[in-house]
Amino acid sequence: MPATKAQPKEMLPIVDKPAIQYIVEEAVKSGIESILIVTGRNKKTIEDHFDKSVELEQILKKKGKTDLLLEAQNITDMAKIHYIRQKEPLGLGHAILCAEQFIGDEPFAVLLGDDIMVSDPPALKQLMDVFDQTGSTVIGVQPVQHSEVNKYGIISAVAQTNQILHVKDLVEKPSPAKAPSNIAIMGRYVLKPSVFSILKTQKPGAGDEYQLTDALQQICHQENLLALELNGERFDIGDKLGYMKAIIEMGLEREELHPELFNYLQEVVKKEIRKVRKKAAV
Repeated sequence: MPATKAQPKEMLPIVDKPAIQYIVEEAVKSGIESILIVTGRNKKTIEDHFDKSVELEQILKKKGKTDLLLEAQNITDMAKIHYIRQKEPLGLGHAILCAEQFIGDEPFAVLLGDDIMVSDPPALKQLMDVFDQTGSTVIGVQPVQHSEVNKYGIISAVAQTNQILHVKDLVEKPSPAKAPSNIAIMGRYVLKPSVFSILKTQKPGAGDEYQLTDALQQICHQENLLALELNGERFDIGDKLGYMKAIIEMGLEREELHPELFNYLQEVVKKEIRKVRKKAAV
């Protein structure tokens, strides 16, 4: 707020793309061909973004803007994208349950629309590789500051091999004093369809919402639940500082922007140092 008063946070621009486009691109690069986006009220702009815009394409073609025309067409054609509406914001677990008919009896991936991961290979591909090797439900994790554990689902786990952890327990947004670790779930999951039967009988949890973390807690007690420490950088665009970091980091990744942006950031640092020295002198 207030930027998200009239638009979903998934559509906040990062350099020149909305955040959700980075998420979809990660899925496509990981080998995903069919994507279901769970939307809600005031999120029609997400559908419009990935839809074909005949008028825009005609204008770009008429003006000879071939590069922009190809970019607009690629957004539409990058994957088979479907939509279903979550009528009430009842939590991530409920949102996933809305997708049951689309998923059927197949394993599936979940990517949160406000968590951007920058890595090679993509974060989701890292998880898919573990799932292919083990056949177990696997979640993406990374360590966070102890002071920030109350923002995440936190796991209690023991190490296995190659950054893979065997999850013993999970808790949603614990206080720092009660957190079992500082290893946080990062908004990337590869799940089996058995999760749906758990979600159907689950009671509301933290925030009076149906939490996926609560369902995963049951899974880790009933079968094998793995966590993979993801390689790469993660940006939480639901956080103001995280959003600003994402813009700067993504900007530096662009060859055409890097030199001027890097020089600008150096000047900003120099200016801030001068301010500090001036205050110290006073």
